[in-house]
Amino acid sequence: MIKFSVAAVLLMMFSYFGLQRPLVSVIKSKAAAGKAEIKTGADQTEKYLPYLKGKRIGLLGNQTSIVGKTHLVDSLKTLGVNIVKVFGPEHGFRGNASAGVAVKDEVDKATGIPIVSLYGAKQKPSKKDLADIDLMIYDAQDVGCRFYTNINALARLMEACAESGKELLILDRPNPNGYLIDGPVLDMKLRSGIGMFPIPMSHGLTVAEFAQMLNGEGWLEGGVKCRIKIIPVADYNHDMPYTLPVKPSPNLNTQQAIMLYPSTCLFEGVAVNHGRGTYFPFTVLGSPDLKGKYSFSFTPVSIPGMAETPLYMNQVCYGLDLRKYDIGKLRKTGKINIQWVRELYKAYPNKKSFFDYEQSAEMGNIDFRTGDSRFKQQIIDNVPEEVIRKSWEPALSRYKEMRKKYLIYP
Repeated sequence: MIKFSVAAVLLMMFSYFGLQRPLVSVIKSKAAAGKAEIKTGADQTEKYLPYLKGKRIGLLGNQTSIVGKTHLVDSLKTLGVNIVKVFGPEHGFRGNASAGVAVKDEVDKATGIPIVSLYGAKQKPSKKDLADIDLMIYDAQDVGCRFYTNINALARLMEACAESGKELLILDRPNPNGYLIDGPVLDMKLRSGIGMFPIPMSHGLTVAEFAQMLNGEGWLEGGVKCRIKIIPVADYNHDMPYTLPVKPSPNLNTQQAIMLYPSTCLFEGVAVNHGRGTYFPFTVLGSPDLKGKYSFSFTPVSIPGMAETPLYMNQVCYGLDLRKYDIGKLRKTGKINIQWVRELYKAYPNKKSFFDYEQSAEMGNIDFRTGDSRFKQQIIDNVPEEVIRKSWEPALSRYKEMRKKYLIYP
């Protein structure tokens, strides 16, 4: 039996009865004969190139926006597409800016196309920015976490398109952590730049599915709806392992880091260096105060474009080496690992400083990272893991049920 998503069924109904163009248009691929091979939305140029003909195109993307091994902008220009403007999220359009660093407007050296930064003074395109654009394209690799800011850029772009009456074409990409739906659902009292929507830490959606959720749940500012067209990933499901061909950001530079990120990003809110200032971030954890507790050590240093002033710079840190940790264990449990936080808290000698983010500009408030003000105290009180996880309910189960409405893939 062939199964269709809600969006696909709506599209067929609108097409059959000759009604007005639907809010969401999903262009499905025919089932491939023989062995299935994942093809990103961008790689399926035959599906969207005719739609771009004669239009002035704007594009929000970064270094992950590729067709094969070529940047999407370069590919489209070669094919005669009129790209008038590109927009860059966190880390910049070419992906060479450090995390959290404001990015300025500039001109792309490779193509001469103006770049408008959406990670600095401006958070979303203005009506003036979109005035000379007929169609916007979104193509940026996500990693499936609430605190990874590409989904925020997507939401703001959708708001801008809706306000200006522009359609948005989303070239979807696999979520490497698509199997994982876990963590506290964001308490909206803790809404911030690393958590804008009531979703768990690891949301289990592709960006196109998330876009459908933004529209469907009325989460865009003012309750606006963005008209979107989706080129889905071909021959993909959420449980499929997917190795990213390009690093999605400077500090997610290995597949191991990407897969550990939902768990080890918690350490951005504690007095433990999580590999920033090394060439293997998010895969090692340590602090000078753990000397004598662990034999493994590393020394963070200043690395331009990755971490200019990392926590404990030029100090030897002792702790855990997760570079060879079996990711299959995470896939098997389908859960974020919170035991590493529990273990290092127990081992940390000065427990009062473990969560004290005021001691360094390189530390964040873990409440905003988890989206749950209870987690910190639960670790301090040595609350059993099963009790901590129970406290995430029933919000997590409600999210999982709501999520089903917006799925494009099994």
